[in-house]
Amino acid sequence: MNWRMSVYNFFVTAQQGAWDKTGYEFDRSRFLEFTPEEVAAGFQDLKTRQLETLKKLPCLFAYEGEYSMRVGKLIDVKPRGRALFIEFEMDPNIPEIPYDNIRPLKTLLDIRDWEMTRTHWAVKDEDLFDRLRNAQLIPTAAQPSIPEPASLPDPEPSDEKVDSVGAFITAVLAMEKGGKEIFYRGHSNKPKYRLEPSLFRKNDSGDYVHLSDEHRLYRELLVSNSGDFQGDVYSLDRLVRMQHYSLPTRLLDITSNPLIALYFACCSNTASKRDGTEIPEIPGEVIVFSIDRDRVKYFDSDTASCLANLARMPDSEKNNIDYSLSDTAFNEQTSIKRLLHFVKEEKPFFEPRIVKDHLRSVLCVKGKRSNDRISFQAGAFLLFGHGAVLDELATPEIGVKRIEVVNKRKMLEDLDQLNINERTVFPYIENSARYIAQRYSFKAQTSQGAV
Repeated sequence: MNWRMSVYNFFVTAQQGAWDKTGYEFDRSRFLEFTPEEVAAGFQDLKTRQLETLKKLPCLFAYEGEYSMRVGKLIDVKPRGRALFIEFEMDPNIPEIPYDNIRPLKTLLDIRDWEMTRTHWAVKDEDLFDRLRNAQLIPTAAQPSIPEPASLPDPEPSDEKVDSVGAFITAVLAMEKGGKEIFYRGHSNKPKYRLEPSLFRKNDSGDYVHLSDEHRLYRELLVSNSGDFQGDVYSLDRLVRMQHYSLPTRLLDITSNPLIALYFACCSNTASKRDGTEIPEIPGEVIVFSIDRDRVKYFDSDTASCLANLARMPDSEKNNIDYSLSDTAFNEQTSIKRLLHFVKEEKPFFEPRIVKDHLRSVLCVKGKRSNDRISFQAGAFLLFGHGAVLDELATPEIGVKRIEVVNKRKMLEDLDQLNINERTVFPYIENSARYIAQRYSFKAQTSQGAV
């Protein structure tokens, strides 16, 4: 365990008076925003160990804008579906700290300017009390309410571990299906990759890289390559094609073929040598999803159209959507009317009513297999709605199990014998050429070594 004191919770809300109460609810999608990647990795799974760690961290409570801040502690953290409910209390021995006194410390506390315009919950890799004491903003003797040092938890272990293709196939066949439809996804770097689409990924500092520009990414590719999209009927079709060309989208690739997922789990970060130094392999992982068949949608699904057309809306419009309104009032919002306009462009007879819970869901979609890559990879997608988060440990709708993969180089050799390789997984001439060159280079080296 990595024992440390230099971590604190930073809470920001737009709801004035929220910190005068004893409880507050954050949308799960706002948790770990503006959090360094190495810290966020320990809190992707919110089990008892992670929740207890969060409760041990000192807390700084703030409002959007330039308002005074408070120091306090967490009493409890309770996951509630797509929300996190916190109970808290302020430190009675530390008065409010004016924003003008915090301003010179923002860099030292890792508080970024744009953070103060967005409701979120960050976990900062800084010593809150040390910084405040050095700036003489709290008494020298002030200590965190819970003095026990906090441990950044390691990610949860996988459900199973395999070191051969045979062991992997045995593990997959032994899993209880329960009448559900099964999909797979391979990650070549088990500690690094999360169950989130490329659009939602953050840099090492915890800032979103592309999310605020989603509508621009979507339109720019259509403008520059409009001919490639002429046959696409729905926005989902366009997102699938954009995903195929590596544009960040709200789609997460999955497959119905477990061997394809295994290939992706093994295709990089294998053991190697560099300048005579052994570089150990990084374990891979295959994630197994189980989904009720009636929850698997197709490319022409109305719900899929609603989620896919979010890509056409500016971030400011999406963030103005108020999900606390009644169903009728929800659909009267300007942002929702604009979304309905986009949906009706591709579905003129669509009833002008959106179910608000659907708009924030994660949907399993079988899109059109419009290119050879999707066809061979038996591709499907998880389509993420507005601020949607897929719990790394599973949700009531999507079951999640994990198989850790080691001995990856040998597995790639065995997969090649089953015709699962770069040439077939990526069926383009440049990939075929690279595969053939590498294959015969290996044979030539083996032959020369035997002479």
